[in-house]
Amino acid sequence: MAAVADKRYKTALVWFRRDLRDYDHAAFHHALKEARQVHCVFVFDSEILDALRDRQDRRVEFIWLSVEELARSLEKMGSGLRVLAGRARDIIPALAEELGAQAVYANHDYEPAAKERDGDVDRKLEQHGCVLHTYKDHVIFEMDEVLTQAGRPFTVFTPYKRAWLAKLDAFYGKAYPIDAYRDALARTGPFPMPSLEQIGFVPTNLRHMKLPTGMTGARRLFQEFLERIGAYRDRRNYPGIRGVSYLSVHLRFGTFSIREAVRTAASIQGDGAATWLAELVWRDFYFAILHHFPHVVGHAFRPQYDALCFPNPATHFAAWCKGRTGFPLVDAAMRQLNETGYMHNRLRMVAASFLVKDLHVDWRKGEAYFARKLNDFDLAANNGGWQWSASTGCDAQPWFRIFNPVTQSRNFDAEGRFIRLYLPELANVDAKFIHEPSTMTADEQHAAGIKIGRDYPAPIVEHAAARKRTLEIYAAVRQP
Repeated sequence: MAAVADKRYKTALVWFRRDLRDYDHAAFHHALKEARQVHCVFVFDSEILDALRDRQDRRVEFIWLSVEELARSLEKMGSGLRVLAGRARDIIPALAEELGAQAVYANHDYEPAAKERDGDVDRKLEQHGCVLHTYKDHVIFEMDEVLTQAGRPFTVFTPYKRAWLAKLDAFYGKAYPIDAYRDALARTGPFPMPSLEQIGFVPTNLRHMKLPTGMTGARRLFQEFLERIGAYRDRRNYPGIRGVSYLSVHLRFGTFSIREAVRTAASIQGDGAATWLAELVWRDFYFAILHHFPHVVGHAFRPQYDALCFPNPATHFAAWCKGRTGFPLVDAAMRQLNETGYMHNRLRMVAASFLVKDLHVDWRKGEAYFARKLNDFDLAANNGGWQWSASTGCDAQPWFRIFNPVTQSRNFDAEGRFIRLYLPELANVDAKFIHEPSTMTADEQHAAGIKIGRDYPAPIVEHAAARKRTLEIYAAVRQP
């Protein structure tokens, strides 16, 4: 009997990016299955890093620590991870040529700049007979997988969610096996890894914050969340209690598998798991919007709203950034962001609405600030969230519905627990004044050890008047 020809590639290269794990990994799986020898690489892409304003960037440190763990894990398998720094669009083709690779494997990235980079890499690889294979890994459904019956992209979440859930079955939540194909890993041993300083950054307070990083950190957070997932629907809106999963940064950088998240959520009975699953669907929805409507980067989803005439008072924006607006819940949220790189989802909506509809600052300025500060910054979700709050996006908060920051404070931080955590100057303010400390008399301020206007600012705007002005701004672009 004639021997069956081995049709696998002789050598392949796996390019790790926003998928920093060694399990349930689409590109890694396909490379191991389709090549006889697989090398692994991660690139600290200078085109991305050079655009960052802060050399103390928690995201870069989070990635560095997660890459370090991935490298150690691959070393235990008898292989290694090449960790390089420079322009990925140059490094990947050059490394593939050096290794004699016939194929490079990576997972899809949906951001416009990433698509352009990948197209460039593909063309360069083709010049020396190498092919780029990319796969869906960061979402459950992508691009054209969930469309209306007319074959058009959804622009309203609820019908998208119905179609998404109707399409979901066990196949889409199934993990990509890795262990069965490990023998294809190139036996390279460890490689040196550039330090944080060598790639141009310095340590942050990430370790002091004890934010779990890497695959093991994600696993720990996930196991903790499963113990309280049943209460997620009821607890998720309260920033002062541990109600959410805290997995967003791990889903962002792929240290946790979206398939495992969805598979688990779909298998648990109850409102808590169903509510968390719906949040994961929102994530896919915003990626789909970015894919089908790339103009949302820098522009309103609804073009008429590009004409909104925001006054953009510089002092108001500066006060918002610093957490000095005189509205405690907003200020606590912004200080949490500045100090930790995290902001509770409810507070993201409150802070965004306040900037646009109380301070009358263009939503793009707030979007850019969040992009600079959030550990879990993801273009699709950040843009979607800001356009929702500014009423410029698809299925957005109606333009005439405006969050009252004091009401939000009373509803979701009634005793001021979260406020006091990030505004220590208000630590001794009674709960009945914590949401509006400027309403205290001079004697009440003295008793609380604070003076409004000196230790904590008076409100920078009057909400009712600001709301009226907002309605005028939006009405002006809605008139024929």
